[in-house]
Amino acid sequence: MSDRSDDSSSDDFLPDSRIESLIPAAPDGFRSGFVGIVGRPNVGKSTLMNQLVGQKIAITSPVAQTTRNRLRGILTTPDAQIIFVDTPGIHKPHHELGRVLVQNARMAISSVDLVLFVVDASAELGGGDRFIAELLERAETPVLLGINKADRQPSDRPDIDDSYRALAESQNWELAKFSALTGEGLEALQAQLIQRLDPGPYYYPPDLVTDQPERFIMGELIREQVLALTRDEVPHSVAIAIDRVDEDPDITRILATIHVERNSQKGILIGKDGSMIRAIGTAAREQIQKLILGKVYLELFVKVQPKWRQSRSRLSELGYRVEE
Repeated sequence: MSDRSDDSSSDDFLPDSRIESLIPAAPDGFRSGFVGIVGRPNVGKSTLMNQLVGQKIAITSPVAQTTRNRLRGILTTPDAQIIFVDTPGIHKPHHELGRVLVQNARMAISSVDLVLFVVDASAELGGGDRFIAELLERAETPVLLGINKADRQPSDRPDIDDSYRALAESQNWELAKFSALTGEGLEALQAQLIQRLDPGPYYYPPDLVTDQPERFIMGELIREQVLALTRDEVPHSVAIAIDRVDEDPDITRILATIHVERNSQKGILIGKDGSMIRAIGTAAREQIQKLILGKVYLELFVKVQPKWRQSRSRLSELGYRVEE
């Protein structure tokens, strides 16, 4: 495909001067700041951020380790602006990609104004939670402990809360309980977060919900469908590159490449007579159309990149790099 273009210098980013011109002066008493969402893999961090900002900007999946990049979601109310930083689940890394992800999550802890430490109400405090708690204790960033998945807590296990309450009391952390899936308790959580922030300015225009370019979100929506449709067959050895975006008045044409590590994974993604790649493309196209509010033509390719997760240079080429 020699006609592909790697040029990403389109309208993905607004110039700083234009962004500044769209930012109003904050009223008296306005609060703002950055809130890092951290926790073990698959505790519902991305679902929570999507719910809080009111729009899908982070992909979700029952497969752990869905989030790979520090993704910023922006919630603006009449009284405050919260910039949420969704981080990869903190875990023991098994390859270079995992080490980059965990390093970025750790850096996020020390670079935000407040940490929302998300845990799972359907299970007691575990070793992974304790490990994160130790990291937070050393970072000295203020913490609010959020017990998510309240809707999934067994009715005969109210004692599960006790393990998290004991942790919060030992660290002098505030506590909140909610369900990102149903929305239960999110209004109270939002009020708690705002109350913990200092008076400050608007950092972004009030109608902006993320600082990520559309191309990044498009790639994530494609990756979400790969995870949803292949599950354990092609777990995390998948990266998406948006090669080209052509915008016409009536349709947006997108060419994207799905990178995998093995030929067997390529075969799974293509499927019998191309059935799987068509299913992925159809589902991803529907999601992207919701993102851009317009008609989309999506063409997907699959390319084998052996051991790309172990190579720092290939990780960088695919958009995964250690945050400064």
